[in-house]
Amino acid sequence: MLAPTTSLGKSSAPPTVTAVLEVGSRRRNQPAPPHVLFEALTAPDRDPARPWLRLLDDERCPRVIEAVAPDLVVWSSLWNRRPEAQIRFELPGDRSGYGTDLRWVLLVDEPQPDASLLGHLRRRINELINADLRYSLGQ
Repeated sequence: MLAPTTSLGKSSAPPTVTAVLEVGSRRRNQPAPPHVLFEALTAPDRDPARPWLRLLDDERCPRVIEAVAPDLVVWSSLWNRRPEAQIRFELPGDRSGYGTDLRWVLLVDEPQPDASLLGHLRRRINELINADLRYSLGQ
C-alpha cells in the first residue's frame, strides 16, 4: 500500500525505522599487524595459495561496504537468510605494536535471529576469522 503524499509529492507518513541490533561480538588478539588483516578482509581471495574464506552452502561472498585503512572494515551479509546483516571489523593495534586486537561485531535488523540461527552465525564468524584467517597467515 502506498503512503499518502503531500502536494509536493513527498510522503506524509512517518518513515519506517528499523532498529539495528548488535547480536554478537568478540575481541581476540591476532599476531598479524592491522594493515595485513585489513588487506585480507578487503580482498579475501587476493592470495590463491592461502584461501581462507571458505563458504558453506548457505553463505555468499560478502561485499566490502566500508573500509578505512587500516582500522575498519565492514562487510555485507554472508547469509542469504539474513541479507541485511553486517559484520564490522575493528582493527586496532595491540600493546606490543606488532599485532592486532581484532574485534568483530555482528549487526542485524529486527527481529533478532532465533537462538539456533544466532549461534550458527556467531560460530561461523569465529571460525572464519579466529581460525581460518589466522591460520592462513601462518599464525
